[in-house]
Amino acid sequence: MSASADPAGAHPSQEQGERLVAAVSVLALLADATRLALLDELGRGEADVTTLTRACGAARPSVSQHLAKLRLAGLVTTRKDGRRVVYALRHGHLRRLVDEALNVADHQLGSLPPHD
Repeated sequence: MSASADPAGAHPSQEQGERLVAAVSVLALLADATRLALLDELGRGEADVTTLTRACGAARPSVSQHLAKLRLAGLVTTRKDGRRVVYALRHGHLRRLVDEALNVADHQLGSLPPHD
């Protein structure tokens, strides 16, 4: 039994519940092909909107809106480089999460053999 569960084991603690809600929020943001493509590209390094637009193939206004959502959620950071705004992932955990989601997709599509 988990230390965070109540004695009956039926419900997560308040702390665990908040943790699950936060995780669901992150996963919900990843459940969009454009945002996932943006995060995948940012996993390779910092990029501006023009670079990200080319990389994900979406229209620039759409890319900007998705980046705003990711920024407001605290998943990406920004910095100014002259007149450009450069985006980056906030932390490596997100890069690994995106990589793993894409690895699962590769397994489901048969591009990678199954393993334990």
